[in-house]
Amino acid sequence: MAVQHGIWKIGEKPLPLVSIKLDSEALLEEQIVRDISILNSGWMLIGRQIYTDFGKYIDLLAIDASGSIIIIELKKHKTPRDVVAQTIDYAAWVEQLPSEKFVQIYSEFAEKHAFSVKSFDEAFKVRFGASPVEEEINSSHQMVIVAAELDASTERIINYLNDTASIAVNAVFFSVFRDGESQYLSRSWMIDPVETEEHAVNTRQKGDWNGEFYASFGAGPGSRSWDDAINHGFISAGGGRWYSKTLFMLKPDDRVWVNIPGSGYVGVAKVIGHALMADEFLTPDLNLNGIYNLAADCGEDEAEYFVPVSWLYKVGHHQAVNEVGLFGNQNSVARPRTPKWDHTVKRLKALWKIGS
Repeated sequence: MAVQHGIWKIGEKPLPLVSIKLDSEALLEEQIVRDISILNSGWMLIGRQIYTDFGKYIDLLAIDASGSIIIIELKKHKTPRDVVAQTIDYAAWVEQLPSEKFVQIYSEFAEKHAFSVKSFDEAFKVRFGASPVEEEINSSHQMVIVAAELDASTERIINYLNDTASIAVNAVFFSVFRDGESQYLSRSWMIDPVETEEHAVNTRQKGDWNGEFYASFGAGPGSRSWDDAINHGFISAGGGRWYSKTLFMLKPDDRVWVNIPGSGYVGVAKVIGHALMADEFLTPDLNLNGIYNLAADCGEDEAEYFVPVSWLYKVGHHQAVNEVGLFGNQNSVARPRTPKWDHTVKRLKALWKIGS
């Protein structure tokens, strides 16, 4: 069933806002360029109208903190078959691009729009709080179709591709409502974007998952503290739903190996509880050095979330294990399916004398 949206103004009697047509999908594209969080707050826009080797233009190109590339195509009155086929065609081209091509795409995009930050590496670090890892860039990709209206045919095709062909494609549609002189943009995803992100990673990573979880713990000045995590038994993430959402993958008795990006692996723990919001986890008796956002101050999406753990082995920040060949990415929690992850777990078990 095609998605439908409605908005009512709250009052003595709920009043439905008038649904109107968007002036043009070019206007929608312009709004997205001005603020990519209209689509997803965990993305960074890196290009617009990117010319491909076969003479076509990709509407928008984005990247997330894990290096996954997002191909964004506006429907622009094309038929469902045309827009989906075209998006897959673009993805096939993007999949073959080397990391330096994305650096070039961003540089041209930043120059054209007079961005103050013209370096891809610097922009990535400003946006995600960590430098990009070259081998992670384009390690997976997602396709997103943006439409002013989403029809049932498009929905059937997208569901088929996800379920049968294991292609990570999603759709988001926008409705526009008028209230007097004001206009409001309403967004609706066809599939939870979290599912699409995980689907993209799992599709690209061939092999079985070994049952061991990976965690990235972003520690540093003005942020969370690794000493806090050691002393009080937790891992945490926050500052946006993209960062905190994967913590909910962890369940009691899971085992998780913790990496501090830029430093190395610092511990392995057994999960002893479900993810909790900072407002529920933090108590007055905790003497913490780090900074952790409360939902009461910044809202649930931006709040810090905590997973209580029992440490099986831990080392200080300066004793972190950082070797060539060890797995790493920016996902707060992941279920890697690469041979590199199997090697990483075996190597850490040997170094830390962790039994099976």
